[in-house]
Amino acid sequence: SVMRLGNSAEALEAAKRTVHLSDCVLRLCITVAHLNKAMYFACDNVLWAGKTGLLPELDQNKWSQRSFRYYLFALILSLTRDAYEIHLLMERESRSSSAKSFNSSASPRTPTPENGEFPLTPSPSSALSPLPPLPLLSARLNKQLRLMLTVLRNNPPLLLDLLKNLCDVFIPLDRLGLYPTGPGFVGACGLTSSVLSILTIVHPWLKLKP
Repeated sequence: SVMRLGNSAEALEAAKRTVHLSDCVLRLCITVAHLNKAMYFACDNVLWAGKTGLLPELDQNKWSQRSFRYYLFALILSLTRDAYEIHLLMERESRSSSAKSFNSSASPRTPTPENGEFPLTPSPSSALSPLPPLPLLSARLNKQLRLMLTVLRNNPPLLLDLLKNLCDVFIPLDRLGLYPTGPGFVGACGLTSSVLSILTIVHPWLKLKP
């Protein structure tokens, strides 16, 4: 019980720290996620009191469902935060790659009428180009996928946080009946999440901040 109360207090303290973040998206996602974790642990405390006989009339199923709803919402916000950070890093990586490509392929002479060369002007037909064909869309998707994999490979804390949240989210989805996957799959997800949590404890630099 002391550990459960400690988890609630820790989640509230974390929410107080992140409420001052400058990025409004991170501030909203992380702070509200911590608040929902605090409510989840609070419901867990109530469930513990019911199981030990302190609250004999407690509706265990009702409070269990309530706790998993808070847990699911916290995980959705955490995954939203992960997706937002991946998006920011992909944009930064894309700009960096474009700048390097531009510098390496820049021509030493700009075409001008004075040196007998004329810059190419887009034709009316190119200005009204149709939607990109399927192969082009596929190439763009492959490029974005490679960019995302590069970002995740270069940011192990973000990768671990994403994997952990993806594993955890199946637990409340199953318990709430929103996406039943069976006890075996849920157990495997819980075990994987625990291993990833241990990694962040053994190697603190792998923990995503803030």
